[in-house]
Amino acid sequence: MSKTSDSGKSYHRQCSGEALETANAHRSSKDITLFGSCFCPFVERVWTALEYLGIDYKYYEVDPYKKPADLLEVSPKGLVPALRLETYEPARAVNESTVILDFLEDLAANATKRSLLPPISDPYARALVRLQADHVNRTLVPSFYRYLQAQTEEKQIAAGREFVQAIEGLIKLYQRAEKETSTTCGLWREQGELSLADVMVAPWLFRATNVLPYYRGFALPEGPQFRAYIERIINYPAFKRTCSTKELYIDSYERYAYNRPNTSQVANAINSGSALP
Repeated sequence: MSKTSDSGKSYHRQCSGEALETANAHRSSKDITLFGSCFCPFVERVWTALEYLGIDYKYYEVDPYKKPADLLEVSPKGLVPALRLETYEPARAVNESTVILDFLEDLAANATKRSLLPPISDPYARALVRLQADHVNRTLVPSFYRYLQAQTEEKQIAAGREFVQAIEGLIKLYQRAEKETSTTCGLWREQGELSLADVMVAPWLFRATNVLPYYRGFALPEGPQFRAYIERIINYPAFKRTCSTKELYIDSYERYAYNRPNTSQVANAINSGSALP
């Protein structure tokens, strides 16, 4: 149960820590512009993929709640992340984090030869990673927000259990891949490389180490293999370079923790029981 009170803090509008260093290193014009917001986990997915795949880009911080005109041009709902592809005349755009990740995967196949999926010669291993990623989107991410937005002790306890079950479901999918294929499928294995599923889940597991303990007294599941995985994923260089300081997340997620009205389109979807936007 939450032990704090709503102080009225707003969301941050600029990265901090390593994320700020990374953003500052990507201010000049490039073929791809990433429209991002420092606190957004959906942005962090794409940002991590760009870093890992070695695709050059310009980072452009926007306020998605004020929805500037240039954001609406590349993302009709005014949501981040979005990419503007500057090599076209006029420029073209790609939005929605999962679609962007597919686009970057295809782009990297020709440009940098890096991938977030197992080799194409092992289609079954690739399918298992996609199953993991699907579980993250369908189950783990919504359960995170239901837990954080729950206001009564009873609902917080129930939602906390649901979130843990979602994590356990992901672990089972990782263990299935470990059992059924010799191909390395992500950071679950000690010598693994970053996978699509890792990129999809990392922002929420990271927030489960700072936001959820602060507002909900949450503790991640025990187990040496899972704890080692958490350490690998949150300290993986491509992901770590996109992370701000703890205070940014604590401040920016207070709105969710007290379920303020119209916190975000995601929060509204959770409150209404509809699909995430």
